[in-house]
Amino acid sequence: MDIDTLWLHVMMAAIGETLEEEEDGEVMGVVVNVRKAFYRIGVWTRTIGKHIPNRGDGDVSGGKGRSQQKGQEVLMQIGRRFKDILKLPPGEVVEFSGHTDSAHAGSTRAKAKFTV
Repeated sequence: MDIDTLWLHVMMAAIGETLEEEEDGEVMGVVVNVRKAFYRIGVWTRTIGKHIPNRGDGDVSGGKGRSQQKGQEVLMQIGRRFKDILKLPPGEVVEFSGHTDSAHAGSTRAKAKFTV
């Protein structure tokens, strides 16, 4: 699929709220970055999937009263649905990295916290 089709599928999934269960409340938006050498499609989530000391509960996967383990399960499920929506083959890796890590990575890729 070309980038326009991939982006359309991700936007429709976000609008139709099919990336997560209704009670999860994780998905905040979707984004596409197009550069000369690559493109990246991302899903913005409420939490980051890993405990970071000195951060509020809203920043970690245990937010919304969930345990950190349950929060990571929710994020992994979003990742699996994301792969399904994009019709990616099972061997294709989808990486999850936190916003703070991505923001500080500059032009390089942020280190993935976990993969789906």
